[in-house]
Amino acid sequence: MNEKIAVVDDEIDILELLKINLKKSGYNPYLFQKGEDILKFVEKERVDLAIIDLMLPDIDGLEILKKIKEKQKKVPVIILTAKGEEFDRVIGLEIGADDYIVKPFSIRELIARIKAVLRRVEYIEDEKEVIKIEEKFIIYPKKFEVWMDNEKINLTSTEFKILLILIKKKGEVISRDEILDELWGIDKVVLDRTIDVHIKNLRDKLKNYKYHIKNIRGVGYKFEI
Repeated sequence: MNEKIAVVDDEIDILELLKINLKKSGYNPYLFQKGEDILKFVEKERVDLAIIDLMLPDIDGLEILKKIKEKQKKVPVIILTAKGEEFDRVIGLEIGADDYIVKPFSIRELIARIKAVLRRVEYIEDEKEVIKIEEKFIIYPKKFEVWMDNEKINLTSTEFKILLILIKKKGEVISRDEILDELWGIDKVVLDRTIDVHIKNLRDKLKNYKYHIKNIRGVGYKFEI
């Protein structure tokens, strides 16, 4: 956890309540009473989530939402609204808010909403980080997962890294030395034939898709699509 959460609300009691409970839930809260202060903060610091009260004394909450999205497009935002602000709530969602919660709110509900929004964003980011070689040969770099024919393939971390190195330079011939440098740099002394063993094991596990990895005799390997 330890995600950075920026909160703006002009009620000091709400800020104190959020500070205590966000910390207790493993988050790193940054609290502001003025809209201009949170905007200055997000100009300098990247945050994982923002919570914005729509009714602020200096700047309208919807304006803050718009400006935060301009500065940090991907940051998820939860808006705090009063019961009678349905119109503003709808506009907020239309211009990029990810969720809203009505005052007075339950702190447990707010924490649950925060977790749900962060999970949703993480899932979306993971889904974007996909390398699709063929319809049923898919790699998720962030998850260290390879799926073939709807089945997860168990690769060692070294095999997975070698596969990514080859894919990153697909179509190019990569020498054993280059692969060794990418994996371990100059700190680790490893025989270049170790790479041959790892690639043999990798190709065995790729089964019907092993033809993507070509052995260029006397030079190295390349990944072909």
